[in-house]
Amino acid sequence: QAGLASYTSSYRTQHSTGCFLLRKVGLINRAVQLAILAYVIGWVFLWEKGYQETDSVVSSVTTKVKGVTVTNTSTLGTRIWDVADYVIPPQEKNAVFIMTNMIFTLNQSQGHCPELPDDNTECNNNSSCVPGYVSTHSNGIQTGACIPYNSSIKTCEVFAWCPVEDDNHIPKPAFLQAAENFTILVKNNIWYPKFNFSKRNILPTFSSTYLKNCIYDAQTDPFCPIFRLGKIVEAAGQNFQEMAVEGGVMGLQINWDCNLDRAASHCVPRYSFRRLDNKDSANTVSPGYNFRFAKYYKESSGIETRTLIKAYGIRLDIIVFGKAGKFDVIPTMINIGSGLALFGVATVLCDIVVLYCMKKRYYYREKKYKYVEDYELVSTSEGRMEAQLFPPLILKQDVQSPYHTQTLYRSCEEGLSSLERLIFTSKLLREALKTILCFLGNHS
Repeated sequence: QAGLASYTSSYRTQHSTGCFLLRKVGLINRAVQLAILAYVIGWVFLWEKGYQETDSVVSSVTTKVKGVTVTNTSTLGTRIWDVADYVIPPQEKNAVFIMTNMIFTLNQSQGHCPELPDDNTECNNNSSCVPGYVSTHSNGIQTGACIPYNSSIKTCEVFAWCPVEDDNHIPKPAFLQAAENFTILVKNNIWYPKFNFSKRNILPTFSSTYLKNCIYDAQTDPFCPIFRLGKIVEAAGQNFQEMAVEGGVMGLQINWDCNLDRAASHCVPRYSFRRLDNKDSANTVSPGYNFRFAKYYKESSGIETRTLIKAYGIRLDIIVFGKAGKFDVIPTMINIGSGLALFGVATVLCDIVVLYCMKKRYYYREKKYKYVEDYELVSTSEGRMEAQLFPPLILKQDVQSPYHTQTLYRSCEEGLSSLERLIFTSKLLREALKTILCFLGNHS
């Protein structure tokens, strides 16, 4: 026990003639080594899996929306809405848009009509209107005429699709309130090329009956790939009916974090949801998400007309990310080597404590280091060049050698410091190089 206690609580700092036994510094040394060992084993290997080669996921996503609802308005009357009506466009890359609210402008045709009133378009006479003028917010090109918009307001006449759209009043509540019950099937195929491993989020254990009836639930059914739109918004902490009025952008995140040292059945997707756009309409210019599209047709008279729709809705972006890992010798050896190298930190730290922090630091510093002056070459009476070096190293001349630069180095003390070894090695290499050059010169 006494020997073990002495080993664990002693710190040895190298000196050419011995070592210092310091109990306190020894405890610090062992504590630092233990912390490094815990870091290497606990963090690098167990938590970060430093023994594995890793690869990033390659992914493809397709979606399919289902749901039907009915509306009854004075403008459109009673109407059924199915997938072909509210999913625009039918397919997008890693995304789907579901229309929840809209502004209709029916029976537009190209012609002349009054512009929508605002500070720039209201007028009293023709002099206020500039022929050919168009601004970024215009619905058409001004003709130069000032005509009545209604019984009390006059605006500049424009050549445009008439009547022009009035989008100042967004329907509240949303036009398609029942959209929260629409369902979205997300098909996700992933591939890790480095390991040639592929999988999809419709797991092998699923049956067609299960797939027709399941709905994703984080607690009861976390792997079902069918999501209810209202539940997606709710899971992100949002109110669907509020979001449906002006639209917004939601993110469905699929995380594939796979340990391929285990069975493939353990590699499963994890779903999460969040809102991607700013939901605060009071502090955001142009809040929500919307765009315009039109449906064109011709009347019996041959005049082309259209129905302009400003669509508000929820865009669902499907974001796939992930990492796979599998055991490999190379990263394992690299991390083991790096961990072993870190043990040198304990020695450096304890040297700093001994030489700069302890009360007897000047004594220890004096005993640890020996300060010497650089060597210089002097000529002997026999005409030979002899090196006067600091005491630990002595240079001897071999007079019997056919090459004048052959030398031998001898250490006067058993323990050379790393600096002394470096100087010794460099001088030996220099003399060897001189010998080779001399040999080549004599045989040229």
